Amino acid sequence: MSRAVPWEGFYNTRDLGGLPTGSGGTTSRGAFFRAADLRFVTETGWAQAREAGVRTVIDLRNADEIRPTDTSLTAQAGSAQFAASPAGPATPTGVDRLEVPLDDIGDVEFWQRVNRERLNGTPLYYPGFLRRKAERCAAVVKAIAHAGPGGVLFHCGGGRDRTGLIALLLLALAGVEPRAIAADYALSAEALRALYAAMGTADQEPVIQRVLADRGTTTEEAVMATLDGFDAERYLLDAGVTGGELRRVRGRLAGSPG
Repeated sequence: MSRAVPWEGFYNTRDLGGLPTGSGGTTSRGAFFRAADLRFVTETGWAQAREAGVRTVIDLRNADEIRPTDTSLTAQAGSAQFAASPAGPATPTGVDRLEVPLDDIGDVEFWQRVNRERLNGTPLYYPGFLRRKAERCAAVVKAIAHAGPGGVLFHCGGGRDRTGLIALLLLALAGVEPRAIAADYALSAEALRALYAAMGTADQEPVIQRVLADRGTTTEEAVMATLDGFDAERYLLDAGVTGGELRRVRGRLAGSPG
């Protein structure tokens, strides 16, 4: 059963359910969805999302990616690609919307270094980000833990890097096998082509693959390296997420026995 979501106007969107856990089970469907920029979502698409149970949207982007500004710190640091939509964000009645920026874009030095080293757009930047920005990761997980009943959809611009990092944390917390987490991340390469076309932007994937090849690795191997020895529960507890919050998140995604 495909985890890809066909709702109208949604790009690079999939359910985090149906993934295998180390205990022999699978993650629950309809609990968490990952997605890209929502600017193209139609009324029909939102109706489809609501029918699927989505009740909370968490936007991981920076403020100047969400609403146009005269000076974009995001563009200055080079941490993301898409300019803000002139229309700004919109969600239908009955869907809560939260803004929990993950990047900490004020740390321009960090992002300029990530770009100088050609790490951005690849999971190669994940280990450094996890070390330096634990409190940002914790803020997102806390927001997810306190979301109301129903499905939670979280997204950034492309739905690959920031969204992928939060998906990695959630799936690792639920005990999903590292290889399955890496495979989920890798799905974005093909899924993003349609969004790039809609945005009139060149596909980044060839450049990303050259960077990874230069370092003698692949997308999946880079994600697996991030997960090697990584204890998501310990990491989030140390970052300030409470045990109760972790139990709520894990409970929503825990899934069924095999």
